Amino acid sequence: MPVLYYFPFSPPSRAVLLVAEAIGLELELISLNPWTGETLTPEFEEINPQKTIPFLIDDDLKISESRAIMGYLVDQYGQDDTLYPRNIKARALVNQRLYFDLDSLFASILAYYILVFMKRVDAHDPEQYKKLTENFQIMNNFLEGQDYVTGDTLTIADLSLVASITTAMAFGFDLEEYKNISDWLERIQTSAPGYDKINNGPMEMFKQMLQGNDSQGNTEEVEGEGREEEAEGEGEDGGEEANE
Repeated sequence: MPVLYYFPFSPPSRAVLLVAEAIGLELELISLNPWTGETLTPEFEEINPQKTIPFLIDDDLKISESRAIMGYLVDQYGQDDTLYPRNIKARALVNQRLYFDLDSLFASILAYYILVFMKRVDAHDPEQYKKLTENFQIMNNFLEGQDYVTGDTLTIADLSLVASITTAMAFGFDLEEYKNISDWLERIQTSAPGYDKINNGPMEMFKQMLQGNDSQGNTEEVEGEGREEEAEGEGEDGGEEANE
């Protein structure tokens, strides 16, 4: 059975879990909390020099970076290639959306929200918010006239992006101006197996935690969180620091 090191509040971790659920794959789950330094131990570094989560061990394969893990799981264990098509052009489009998430959308969520949350920077940057809204508009455009980000079929790109989108929403980002994303999110909530358990539940808990910190006027409590991310760094994933 494949072993996955993960953290339920990590967007990349949730994305991997959504893929495993969608293909009916059972994983041995080991939770590591990057906020308390559990990904920084010598023992974890020995098996994963990147010290990020999610991290997968499958027999002799050890692999980090959530999007690489997601593609591998579908190729290795999926009953078909619907989530990650083998057709070269179709796969290229899925990969492009994955890279957009990694390098643009999730990166802007990390820069605007998560780094402040982790006390890596002191205040929200208006320029980063501008980039964030630009990336949301790009995704909104991707969805024009289609149900999912690459067309009419759910893929791993949707599962990666939904983990990022809902993380921004937990921090208070409003989808009112992005109708295509709002409609897509409703679609994902009913079409992605295990969505409530894997994504919605942890994000509701995270949102309550954020609200509790705000009401106390205490952001220092989350300083330990810090870090890690180094992780998704979030890792990858920046977030992956967050972790991956």
